[in-house]
Amino acid sequence: MLITPRTLSGFKDCLPKEAMAKKILLQKVSEVFLKFGFVPIETPHLEYAEVLIKQGSDEIQKELYRFKDRGERDVALRFDLTVPLARFISQYQNQLQLPFKRFAIGNVFRGERAQKGRYREFTQCDFDFIGSDSLSCDAEIVQVIYASLVNLGIDEFSIRINHRKILNGICKHFGITQPQDINDTLRIIDKLEKIGESGVLDELHSELGIQEQRAREILQYVSIKQNGAGKEFFENIAFLKEWNDELKEGIEDIERLYEILSLLQMDKDCYRVHFSIARGLGYYTGIVYETILTQLPSIGSVCSGGRYDNLTKTFSKQNMSGVGASIGVDRLLAAMKELQILEGKSTSARALIVCMSEEYLPYVHALAESFRRSGIDIEVYPDIVKLKKPFSYANTLGHEFVLVVGESEFKAQSVTLKNMTSGMQMEDISFLKALEILKGD
Repeated sequence: MLITPRTLSGFKDCLPKEAMAKKILLQKVSEVFLKFGFVPIETPHLEYAEVLIKQGSDEIQKELYRFKDRGERDVALRFDLTVPLARFISQYQNQLQLPFKRFAIGNVFRGERAQKGRYREFTQCDFDFIGSDSLSCDAEIVQVIYASLVNLGIDEFSIRINHRKILNGICKHFGITQPQDINDTLRIIDKLEKIGESGVLDELHSELGIQEQRAREILQYVSIKQNGAGKEFFENIAFLKEWNDELKEGIEDIERLYEILSLLQMDKDCYRVHFSIARGLGYYTGIVYETILTQLPSIGSVCSGGRYDNLTKTFSKQNMSGVGASIGVDRLLAAMKELQILEGKSTSARALIVCMSEEYLPYVHALAESFRRSGIDIEVYPDIVKLKKPFSYANTLGHEFVLVVGESEFKAQSVTLKNMTSGMQMEDISFLKALEILKGD
């Protein structure tokens, strides 16, 4: 009996065109990470369950893939790359130089309800700066986000910046002082775009007992955002520093962050303060970031993160703070496809070389090797067939050029070169001329 080929609900295969686009995206952001001195690390997909339990939110805990292995050990699949980082730092802290800058790219698993655009296995791409409290690190994370998107060819985006102490300070000013009550308040306010102002006000009253007038005032202040220049914005909100020390510390941290960013060659309109940005309510403790594509705001944040003070508290008495961000690979791929930024190809080769006669096949392979040594990615079409088939193959996969050997009477190092984009064709040209065209195109 034949087995029906199918994938599990919530999981998906990645066809060549999508896999190539993903590979290019990850290569481009990795180039940026390396330029800033971040180094790659790898951690296992499978961890002892105790490493992962209670590290994420209650919702994530319910989605944990947990089971007993053949050795009856209690294990689980990782649900993010941050908890394994905390374990990694604690386990190897004597072998690592602090501060430690790492990036990691890998698949994670969450047993959430399968729906369009949400999968149970997906790729995360994280970069973190561990072991320093300096705002220099926070500024560098903003730089890396900016440089990564620019390197991907994206030039219309907004990095929204906030500070958890600002949100905490606003809540405390209005009499919400307990950490859990603050988190519950911010969790409800975070639904503003989904359920609207009236829905938020209703939940603040029904769930937390906050009266409508006070709830409206809280909403008013957490909705503050920067519209103009940084200097003018900070002057306008200076009065908030007098409300309490936590608000004062949060605002002054962002002011110092802006002092660093203002001297960099970055578009000043690409980063803005938004008091509504919360991020990881039980996790982040300082500056937080969220990046929105200006042309596709509905797709949500494509890169988010922030500062955390308690990274290793579960694994070590020596607690280390850090700051980092995560690039939403799948969201970014979908956005770049819609914006037609990332070229869709199903091949890694730029050119295809076709042989019209069996006797020339050894020469064709030698010619292809010469092209590769000269920096041109090229693929040999394996069959001796009429040109219609290899040209269709090249057109479907996305080769930019096709080289044909032996189409007419064979001459040493003579080829026909066709540009698959323009349709222009050059016959009976030398190998060196073909190489010159491919290198200069």
